[in-house]
Amino acid sequence: MFWTLLLALILLLLLQAQLLVCLHELRASLSSVTSATPSGTSNGSALQRLPGAIIIGVRKGGTRALLEMLNLHPDVEVAKNEIHYFNLDENFRKGLDWYRAQMPITLPGQLTVEKTPGYFTAPLAPKRIWAMNPAVKLLLIIRDPAERLISDYTQVLHNRIQQNKPYQPLEELLLSQGHINPKYKALQRSFYYQHLARWLELFPREQMHIVDGEALIRNPFPELQKAEKFLELPPRIKPDNFYFNVTKGFYCMLSAGHDKCLDESKGRPHAPLSNEAFQKLCRYLRVPNQIFFRMVGQRFDWC
Repeated sequence: MFWTLLLALILLLLLQAQLLVCLHELRASLSSVTSATPSGTSNGSALQRLPGAIIIGVRKGGTRALLEMLNLHPDVEVAKNEIHYFNLDENFRKGLDWYRAQMPITLPGQLTVEKTPGYFTAPLAPKRIWAMNPAVKLLLIIRDPAERLISDYTQVLHNRIQQNKPYQPLEELLLSQGHINPKYKALQRSFYYQHLARWLELFPREQMHIVDGEALIRNPFPELQKAEKFLELPPRIKPDNFYFNVTKGFYCMLSAGHDKCLDESKGRPHAPLSNEAFQKLCRYLRVPNQIFFRMVGQRFDWC
C-alpha cells in the first residue's frame, strides 16, 4: 500500500512539472505575438475610440445634416446621438471612459466624429475638449444668426405644443418695449463672436473648419469636399451621393443604392415673426456679425 501511494505521488509530481513547461511555452508564444503588434493598434481590432473630430455647433445650424453627410465617407464613423459630455456636468463627471463607451466601433485608420451643438456656447466646453485632446479637429457649421434664432424658437415651440405646455409668441420674447431684448437666450446663442472667442483662446484658427450652413443646404457637395480636405480624408464623397428631393424641398443622400433623408423636423416651417421685428433683429446683429467675419476671415451673405 505504501509503495502504491509513493508511486502515485511521483507520477503526480512529474505531471505537474510537464504542465509548468507547457504553460511557460504558451506564455512565450503569446509574448512574441504581442510584441509583433504595433503599439496602439490592438492587432488591428475594432475598438471604441475617442473622437478625432467634433462638430461643436451651432444649434439649429445644420449639425445633423453635416454629420450624416460626413458619414457617407467609408473612413468615417459617427456617434449616432448627441453625447453632451463636455457641456453637462452630470455627464462630464462620469469620466472619459464613459465618453469613449458612447462612441462607435472603428478600425485603425478610421475617423470617429461626434456632434453636440451645445458645446459651442458652453463656457467650459473648450477647456474640457482641449484637455482631452489639444489636437482634435473642430467643425463649426453656421447660418444667418437671425434665421438661426427663429429656427431655435420654432423647435422649442414645437416641443411645447407637443407637451401641451403654454408658450409665448416669438415677438414677445424677442422684443421688450419695442426694442430687442438682449437677455433672450436664443439671441445670445446667435452672438457667434462671443462664443468663438473662448475657443480661439485655446485652439488655433486652422484647427477649426467653418462650414457654411446655407451653402450646404443649397449644394452639399462643395462643402463636403472642403470638410474632407480639412479632416485629411481621401476624397470619397461624390456629387452622385446627393439628390434633390422635390417633395421635401432639400437634398437627400444616396449610398450603395440606399437613400436617406433627414427626419421631418428638418425644413419645418418657421414660426411667424413680423417683418418689422425681423428687420430690427437684423440691424441689432449687424455689428456682432461684422466682428465674427473678421475673426474667421470670411464673410457671409446674412441679413
